[in-house]
Amino acid sequence: MRLNWPRLRRLFLIAIAVLGLGPVVLTLPLNFIQPPTTAVIMVRAAQRLAQGKKPAYPRRWVVPRSQISPNLRRAVLAAEDDRFYLHFGFDFEEIGKAIERRQEGGRLRGASTITQQVAKNLFLWEGRSLIRKGAEAYLTLVLELCLSKDRILDLYLNMAEWGDGVFGAEVASWTHFRKSARSLSREEAARLAAILPAPRRWSPYGSVATRRAEIILGRMAYAVPRDDR
Repeated sequence: MRLNWPRLRRLFLIAIAVLGLGPVVLTLPLNFIQPPTTAVIMVRAAQRLAQGKKPAYPRRWVVPRSQISPNLRRAVLAAEDDRFYLHFGFDFEEIGKAIERRQEGGRLRGASTITQQVAKNLFLWEGRSLIRKGAEAYLTLVLELCLSKDRILDLYLNMAEWGDGVFGAEVASWTHFRKSARSLSREEAARLAAILPAPRRWSPYGSVATRRAEIILGRMAYAVPRDDR
């Protein structure tokens, strides 16, 4: 059987175009709407279903920016990406510091920006393969090109994981502090931001969160969202 090389070439080019333009088509509507779900939420739903947890689908309430305390926005920036408004999706300064720490014998620590985390949460599977890293880099560029910084931060706050089956700032606030996200104090916001690296293992009231929150509170003075300046 002879291979039809022209046809295979066309199919290959079509596949490349779909893979390249697909994320753009999916991202542009996010300027106006919140995604109904994310890749991470779907994975957690499958895990919870397999473990017999109820509800199987994680809790998530989407709220507009006006319903989220500026304290939480500042705290998240201070904890996760205080140069968020100064880079284009990749913080090469933090990447350089992480490499230096590793070369000095320290633990290699992640330097993912908020935009990279949104890309991973929305579209990608868990893992550390080169293919996944390449996809993450491309998706990060797409998000930065198609969305404003404030919109990316809004998306992050409504999709971040803050506990077992807890997604988004509003559910996190009610779960941990019995109040809405718009009413969070500086300390409460710092404690929520403190558990973002390991939200299913750390409690906002635990010793790890307490230590991290003290550092975050000290950095919140200059980690200010652009529209709050």
